[in-house]
Amino acid sequence: MLFEPKEINKVHGGVQKLYRFENGRGASVIRHKGSYGFEKGLWELAVLDGGDDIDYHTPITSDVIGHQTEEQIQTLLTEISKL
Repeated sequence: MLFEPKEINKVHGGVQKLYRFENGRGASVIRHKGSYGFEKGLWELAVLDGGDDIDYHTPITSDVIGHQTEEQIQTLLTEISKL
């Protein structure tokens, strides 16, 4: 399954893609100067709680996940959608 962002924003000279799932969770996927992986054209993902706050207490991660390819992001989005 290919997930499409619900919202795309320009941030810090780069881009943020916001995803929302039926389970109430979400994800913020960013690529801008200062994000983990920006120099290599890679993405950084944060799991979101039911709102816009980062959830640091999930089985997926306790932090943001940087240096991700498009394919790796889609895999993580699948995992978040199943929480």
